Amino acid sequence: MGAAAIRLDKWLWHARFLKTRSLAARHIAGEGVRINGTRTIKPAASVRPNDVLTFALGPHVRVIRVIAPGVRRRPAPEAQALYEDLAPPAARAPADPAAPAPPRRDAGTGRPTKRDRRAIDRFEND
Repeated sequence: MGAAAIRLDKWLWHARFLKTRSLAARHIAGEGVRINGTRTIKPAASVRPNDVLTFALGPHVRVIRVIAPGVRRRPAPEAQALYEDLAPPAARAPADPAAPAPPRRDAGTGRPTKRDRRAIDRFEND
């Protein structure tokens, strides 16, 4: 194992694919991850630069090329520098145009604003 190798669970955590390292280990053991086409269920499997990882994450299958092993967990923009996404651009489209929009509340409904609260207090105190 060379200096540029890192554990698979640790790398998935550093690259922010999974929230905790224990979740990464459970995901690897349960779902399995392919490293250069070979399936592994061992969280301690070594990952090196230029390895291609294939794994299911939610409803999507991710195909990732490892660029750097990473030293520690960093903010998301820096974590994205650890890998290259090999999925075709059409597969990366996040939103479905036919999907319903999230519900919106009309203005003036719900909790009163600070201005409304002051008006209510003035009304009740008079």
